[in-house]
Formats: sequence, structure tokens, C-alpha cells
Amino acid sequence: MLFHSSIRRELARSFGATLVVLVTVVMTMTLIRTLGEASRGTFNPSDVLIIMGYTVLSDMPTILSMSLFIAVLSVLTRMYQDSEMVIWFGSGRGPASLLPPLFRFAWPILVVILALAFFILPWAFGRIEDLRYRYDKRGDIARIEPGQFQESSNGDRVFFIEKDAKGQQTGNNVFIATNEAGKETVTSARTGTVEVIGPDKFLVLDNGQRLEKTHGKQDITISVFQRYGARVGADDQSARDYAPTSAMTTLDLIRNPIPLHLAEIAWRAGLILAALNFVVIGLAAAGVNPRAGRTGNLAFAFLAFVVYFNMLVLGKSWIQSGQVGLGQFLLGLHGGALLMALLWLAKRHNHWAIRLRRRPAATTSPSGDAA
Repeated sequence: MLFHSSIRRELARSFGATLVVLVTVVMTMTLIRTLGEASRGTFNPSDVLIIMGYTVLSDMPTILSMSLFIAVLSVLTRMYQDSEMVIWFGSGRGPASLLPPLFRFAWPILVVILALAFFILPWAFGRIEDLRYRYDKRGDIARIEPGQFQESSNGDRVFFIEKDAKGQQTGNNVFIATNEAGKETVTSARTGTVEVIGPDKFLVLDNGQRLEKTHGKQDITISVFQRYGARVGADDQSARDYAPTSAMTTLDLIRNPIPLHLAEIAWRAGLILAALNFVVIGLAAAGVNPRAGRTGNLAFAFLAFVVYFNMLVLGKSWIQSGQVGLGQFLLGLHGGALLMALLWLAKRHNHWAIRLRRRPAATTSPSGDAA
């Protein structure tokens, strides 16, 4: 029908515009947060854009759900405001007859949310964990930053270089403090160079001195050297030996149905079920209030979205702690939300109304007494 195709075209325009705005906002917030984590040493500063991309990708199911909800609610509210729905209702159709064109528009988006939630989301979280693990296990040389004190991977050595020559693996005014095998040593040198001797890497220092003190003794040994080599730790190339539930594949979660894994399954399933319910809720809630305009509906959309997704997070913690089962939570939250939305839609479609019976008024006799 022409009316259905026009609705889908307007939904597509509204959905695209909303999606662009939300993605821009999320990317900006993610960039700020990722830069803060990189400054604290959680990520490699050179991987900020990659981390941001993976993070935005993991947030796409939520962004798509909200974009779909706002598009449905805003388009239908605009049609009510411009009296286009009056023409539709005048032809003998009700609000429930708009469900087929809405789901005909929404089904590709729902399929994308399904794929993102069950397949792409754990992959993106896995890549983020890999980058975090690789940066945390980097070698001592990679940890050295000019003008900053840096700790080695095992925590027994502290490095400081005043400045270095990029690309030459050399530095000036080198300082190394070591605490191992019951000894504390402080080594300083005018220059230092990284050299590969056999299978190991050495930091070769020139023109410096070394102070050594044994724990429990007062004696300090001072030695001056022209050339001194200190072996430094290499990069840890081992694979990540842990997998958080957010980075586990859906199949692995199903194979080991412990409460922690069931909670993650509930979250992923909830993303697609919430998106489906938002289509029905948007249709049931669409309307116009001349006093509030369209702002009221957008405020309702934001409030309903926040409450729904907070319930998803709360239900995830309930399942994880064993307070509620997976099936009970999915049926209670998503089934209950769908049932209330359908009842709301049926009320508007069939013009149901609650009428209170009025008590008959008391009559008075000609003498003035109540009958």
C-alpha cells in the first residue's frame, strides 16, 4: 500500500538521522573515556582509535534499539500531530493495523541487533581484552617513556630516561633502581643503548656508577664503570589465559550454564527482545498532546529506554547471584513488557474506556424531605 510505503520511507529517514546523532555522541564519550584510560596506562595510546572502534561496535545493539524506538515514536507522533492518522482511522483502520508495516521496516534492524548481540559483541570485547593484555605484558624497554618513571612488568625494577633518540634505541641520563635477591641497587649512567646479545636484550650503559646495598646490612658498595650491561625483560608473547564472560562466545556460555554465564546470555538475549518490544511500545505510546507537543513523547521514550535497560542490568546481577532463573527473568521482564504494550495497544485500537457508575441523585418530596 502507498500509505505503508510512505511510513517506511519516513521511518528510514528518521532512523538514519537518529542513528547518526547517537553514534556521534557515543563516539565522543567513548573517545574521552578511552583517552583517560590510556593516560592511566590501561591501553597503549597508539591504540586509542582501535579501542574506540571496538567499544562503539559493542554498544551498537543498544544504539540501534534506541534509534528504532525514537524513530517509531517520533514518526507516528508527527502523523498524529498533522492529522494524517485521522485519515487512516477514517478508512476503518486502527493503530494495531500499523504493526505489519512497522515490523516490515524493523526486521532487518532486528536481525542486525541479533547478530551483534550473539556474535559480534563477544568478538569486540575479546579484541579489547587482547589489546589490554598485550599492553600490560609488554617488555621493560617498551615501558620506558622519556621523562617518566616506569616500573617493569614483574615490579622489581624502575627505569627513568631523561630523553631518548627516536629510532636509535638510545637515551641520556639513565636511572635504574632494582630490588631483587635481597639486594637493592641504584644504577645511573650518562647514556644507554639497547643491544641484542644472543637471545636476550641488554641495556648497555656508558659512563656511570652503581650503588649496591644488601638487606640487613649497613654497608653500601659503590662502583664506577665505563660500560655496564643490564638484561631487560622481553615482551610476553603468550596468549591471554583468561576470558571474561563478555568476551566468551555464546556457544561456550551455553555449554557451561553456570549462573555467571546464564546472566550474560540473559543480557544478550535481552538486547534483541528489548528492541522488538520497543516497536510495540512506540506504536502504543504514539500520540500528541497539544499542550506538551512532541517533547513529551521524546521524554517518555528516553525514560522508558533508561528504565528498561536498567532492568536488564539489574536482572543480570540477579541471575548471576542465583536470585532468579534465566527463563523466569526473560518471561517476567520481556514477556511482561510485551503483554502490557499489547494491552495498551488493544485499548487504543478498540477504544476501551473505564467508566465509573454514578450514584443516582437523591430526590426530595414537596414537603422538603428526602425521598
